[in-house]
Amino acid sequence: MPVPDTVDPTPPGEAKVTYEKDVKDIIFNNCLTCHSTVNPRAGLILVNYNQVKNSAQNGNLIARMNDAANPMPPNGKLVQSSLTLIDKWKADGFLEN
Repeated sequence: MPVPDTVDPTPPGEAKVTYEKDVKDIIFNNCLTCHSTVNPRAGLILVNYNQVKNSAQNGNLIARMNDAANPMPPNGKLVQSSLTLIDKWKADGFLEN
């Protein structure tokens, strides 16, 4: 019997995390004060899926969100439930919808 190339990390019956359903509101409510299109800090804009995905994949967005010494947002780490969703979004493959 062939073995699949990838293993789905989502247990049966558990919904996958998507940007539109789960992550977008976290970003909009916690990041856009500094990372919108108007004078974005560090030149980082996080207003759409591609920008957030690229920063999460290729930048240090997730690392900074989890960094206790230098967190993003700067007023303190996100609540654990939000961090868990973002980590699961990564594990699920940065799905959009």
